[in-house]
Amino acid sequence: MVAVGVERPKSLWFDGRFVLFTAARAVSWAGTAITLVALPMLLYQRTQNASLTALLTAAEALPYLVFGLLAGALADRWPRRTVMVLISVAQAVLLASVPLADVAGILGAGHLLAVALASAGFAVFFDAASFSAIPQLAGRARLAEATSASAGIHTMIGLLGPTVGGVVAASLGAANAIGVDAVSYALAAILLGRLPLLRADGAGERAGTRLRADIADGLRFVWRHPLIRPLTLLGIGNSMTAGAVLGLLLPMAVRQVGLAPDDARIGLFYGVAGLGGLLATLLLPWLARRIPVGWVSLGGLLANWLLLLGWVSAPGLVPALIVLGLWQATNTLVTLNGILVRQRMTPDALQGRVNTTGRMIAWGGQPLGAALGGALAAGLGVPAAVVCSGAGVLLAGLLGLATPLRARNADAAARNADAVTG
Repeated sequence: MVAVGVERPKSLWFDGRFVLFTAARAVSWAGTAITLVALPMLLYQRTQNASLTALLTAAEALPYLVFGLLAGALADRWPRRTVMVLISVAQAVLLASVPLADVAGILGAGHLLAVALASAGFAVFFDAASFSAIPQLAGRARLAEATSASAGIHTMIGLLGPTVGGVVAASLGAANAIGVDAVSYALAAILLGRLPLLRADGAGERAGTRLRADIADGLRFVWRHPLIRPLTLLGIGNSMTAGAVLGLLLPMAVRQVGLAPDDARIGLFYGVAGLGGLLATLLLPWLARRIPVGWVSLGGLLANWLLLLGWVSAPGLVPALIVLGLWQATNTLVTLNGILVRQRMTPDALQGRVNTTGRMIAWGGQPLGAALGGALAAGLGVPAAVVCSGAGVLLAGLLGLATPLRARNADAAARNADAVTG
């Protein structure tokens, strides 16, 4: 809400700092979209093991549970630009090890799982800094625009990148495709190095306090907030189902749809997932103006379960792609709804801690869903494993109906926050 007589802030696309930040993120996102296809493809080619492929997804999510609280506390102490640059350089070196090991003839499944785990660990610290930097770069009055722009670009790349990634991996080889991602991180580090330091409010004052106290402050804020707490806890079920679906996505494409493990069309599955995410970014502002915050998340969770049933019973390639895209739309809608509320309602001094704490808790179900799906796949088959391990989203939706989120006025606090910060 903008007060009468107050000039509306200029568009973010005339703000050089935000454009530079977004360009750096877009470059690394593009590279990551290739690795999203190439890494599980490479592992499955080497092992033909659906359980290991699901374990890869679990390995990518696990670091949030281990490092999330620490990363958030440090991001509120350290210059955010410095964190983003150093992590980008580390990612470039790590990913470059895959094609180098392949050339040397020493690349194995253990190396690939270690790369996935370490890369995800680095990403936790990067996310803590980057999510905190967005409100600082954009300002509270332009936060909705900034969140929408970042999510829109990310999902557009998620739409096109994996499809291109499938072609790149099939043409250059999956190991060399991951090398392309290494180059993207190096370019992102150069762009991010031109940003200001972006220190959090009161960062100098916290230098003499214990990290444990900082972490406790973030946890208390999340737990006591009437909207952030339930949205975060319901996100566990959402991420559990995402872990099951994404962890078994390639085996589903191979065994259910009948594609070869190195078929370039596998990239289409990741591409339509990106399209579903884009649909969610377009729907969220429209829904937020008409539907209470709680209803957006609860409806998304219950619709997600119905679409999951459709995904495992889809009779062919085209129906499977359509249902998967709609499933991803509901999954992303629930996620974005929680992120926007956290960023909008959290003080700058707590941004790093609250965002990483919220993401850590909400994403806690992803490694569980991926690991459970992989374990069940051998005995029950891939479709049944997806249904069983993905039931967390149904449980979350039903539990959510018993919380205050079901009330029409549950988002009154969010509307009041808009009036203050808009």
